[in-house]
Amino acid sequence: MSSRQTAPATFPPSGLAGLERSWSRLVSASDVDGVLRTWHVLDNGVVDPDLTLLCVHGNPTWSYLWRNVVAAAPEGIRVVAPDHLDMGFSERTGTLRRLRRRIDDLESVVAELGITGPVVTVAHDWGGPISLGWAGRNRDQLAGIVLMNTAVYQPPSSPAPALIRIARSRAVLGTLAERTLGFVNGTLRLARPRLSKAVQGAYKAPYRAAGRRTAIAEFVADIPLEAEHPSMPALEAVQETVDDLGDLPALLIWGGSDPVFSDLYLDDLRERLPHADVHRRGEAGHLTPEDIDIAGPIFDWVADLGSTPERTSPESEPLWSGIERMRDADIPAVVEMKGAEAGRKITFAELAADVDRVGAGLAAKGVGKGQRVSLLIPPGIDLTVCLYACWRIGAAPVIVDAGLGAKGMTQALRSAAPDYLIGVDRAIAASRLLRWPGKRISVENPSTGKAGALGVWSSLPEIRAVGDARELPEPPEAGDPAVVVFTSGATGPAKGVAYNHGQAQAQRDALMALYGIGEADRLVAAFAPFALYGPAMGMPSAVPDMDVTRPGTLTADALAGAAAAIDATMVFASPAALVNVDKTAGDLTPRLRTALLEVRLLMSAGAPVSGELLRRVSHLVPNAELHTPYGMTEVLPVADISLAQIEQAGRGKGVCVGEPVPGVEVLISPVDDHGETSLPLVATPEVSGEICIRAAHARDHYDKLWATTRAASQPSGWHRSGDIGHLDESGRLWVEGRMVHIIKTANGVVTPVAIEHAAESVTGVAQAAAVGVGPSGTQQVVVVVVTDDPDRSADLADIALTDAIRAAVDFDIAAVLTVPAL
Repeated sequence: MSSRQTAPATFPPSGLAGLERSWSRLVSASDVDGVLRTWHVLDNGVVDPDLTLLCVHGNPTWSYLWRNVVAAAPEGIRVVAPDHLDMGFSERTGTLRRLRRRIDDLESVVAELGITGPVVTVAHDWGGPISLGWAGRNRDQLAGIVLMNTAVYQPPSSPAPALIRIARSRAVLGTLAERTLGFVNGTLRLARPRLSKAVQGAYKAPYRAAGRRTAIAEFVADIPLEAEHPSMPALEAVQETVDDLGDLPALLIWGGSDPVFSDLYLDDLRERLPHADVHRRGEAGHLTPEDIDIAGPIFDWVADLGSTPERTSPESEPLWSGIERMRDADIPAVVEMKGAEAGRKITFAELAADVDRVGAGLAAKGVGKGQRVSLLIPPGIDLTVCLYACWRIGAAPVIVDAGLGAKGMTQALRSAAPDYLIGVDRAIAASRLLRWPGKRISVENPSTGKAGALGVWSSLPEIRAVGDARELPEPPEAGDPAVVVFTSGATGPAKGVAYNHGQAQAQRDALMALYGIGEADRLVAAFAPFALYGPAMGMPSAVPDMDVTRPGTLTADALAGAAAAIDATMVFASPAALVNVDKTAGDLTPRLRTALLEVRLLMSAGAPVSGELLRRVSHLVPNAELHTPYGMTEVLPVADISLAQIEQAGRGKGVCVGEPVPGVEVLISPVDDHGETSLPLVATPEVSGEICIRAAHARDHYDKLWATTRAASQPSGWHRSGDIGHLDESGRLWVEGRMVHIIKTANGVVTPVAIEHAAESVTGVAQAAAVGVGPSGTQQVVVVVVTDDPDRSADLADIALTDAIRAAVDFDIAAVLTVPAL
């Protein structure tokens, strides 16, 4: 590295993207050696603030990193963001400033800034240890801490990040970090999405000359990875500070795709700060403040300091009580199907014994209360046993839909960070290849060679053997974590929805009460979530032969065969599954048709269900009531409607999903012509807006998504569904579409579902989607359709089809497009 140079502090040049010149100050104070130094500081200049945010950047950024936080500060909050000495536009001192001295420097400039009231520290990268060092020395002023992609500890069992190891090597450090802009450019390339040239230029502005980059190289070299490193004592002191923070409010905002500070460091901070709120965004990388909005979550979190969010933990019988009631019953609990014939079966007596055995074995192997276990097993006996065994010992299963695909599942599992993973062979192999977290437990009993190759830690046969002679631990309580189940990802990255035991129990009870489920009922579960509910209700269940990730693979033959295997009284299937059941109904034999005569209730959910589809399948179950419950991963059921009630409601603006079920409140957050919602919530008929729900069986929170949870919980205790709809004069709920799919025209908001259903009533139209084309506020409505013609390509629809759809929709449509698939 070149010799250190000195230079005075300066103001940034004018015209840097997003940076107001009025925020910049030069602040002079004596450092720990008594030498007068000058810092460049961004400061919004609030006088006598209620709270001050002290924002500390890392390497090789500067206070520009916090410009959006400064700009978004609400009234009464001061935001200050100093450039470290020798970085940004602060003074080049010509001295080596290690971690302890940088903490001293921060104390000096904060004192000179006259910050005497409560402080929340906000830090990123190696600003984290510096800010925490200040926090430990100023505990009496500290109101909270916010950390982003940083670290205070490097586990000896894990190598330091490769990018840091490379940058620290003597062979490249000088060239990469000082003599060239390589380290700066490399850091900027970690942004997701790519930064604009203007923003990249702003980050480079203080570092154009090699002499101004000396501290960048010294910052890298000062990372204490070795026990004998000069800065290791200072870092260990910071670790002690974090461990001593107790119940101090903390917020961890994390980019889950950071190749530098991975989830390994997030997990370490969560262990040290178990009370911390976490907002992890899987798509964000290292430059978290650039990749996602951090100002909104930070100021929302600050506004909530001192308040306690409402939590519900209703008491009821435990989730495994249905199995306990049937413990001595020699009747099938779960039946797996092969085609139209029964395959593997397990009785309730066998299920109860196996749940105990596997639960005791898992506990004996170290699976404890509150730990997470991802279950990568198709619906059936093995999944049922593992799910209820986890529940019995207080472990929290993680449920991820295989329909997310490899990329989506990887994102979900890395976010959930399960401690253990139980899976079939292909899932175990995928977990090894894709590096899914969790000790691997194989459902099968692999050979020694195979177990070694796949990194298998244990197997279900081994777990059963261990559990044979062991006692079960104390069961969980209502407020303990029960499950994290991921959403479908249809409108963005899949989110982990967390329930506690009381909420999951309340969901089971709500479904049983709604449909009058009793001991005489038997369920065909052709909808993956419901494949797990039968045992919870003490009800025999059959899983039809189908690909659960592709509901359209369910045939009438497979459905009727499952019904015949258990003398089913109930069927639950998604709309896509019912479409194919209807198409293949001509293949049913008389025996299988007869099996469906005992069905008293057919339910379909998972997407809007049209009355026409229910009518088409009603001939298969002529003695059944046909119902479509409305709900979502976060709360189910919300409302319910039968085919007769759908026909009574008639055609309207959207899909009628019926009246809210007992114990559920539904109100509307009105939406204006710009698509913005408002409070208070209303029950005014025909007022469209976001559907808001309150129920004892609603989710607890979104896993590691504090800001998302808060936004979806306004007012407190309610769940914002993300659906737009309205209540009619009779109190029935109509769903008009998703909030993210509303069309913003020059004449106001247009919702898509009514248009789509009208288009799908046209002969030859299989599916339709109404979309907005053009700038928000002037969008034109375009209908995109899939027709029954398999050879029709993506193109403008012909005149006849366009005219027919326009007539059916009775709305001003700019165009009709045809596509092969939606």
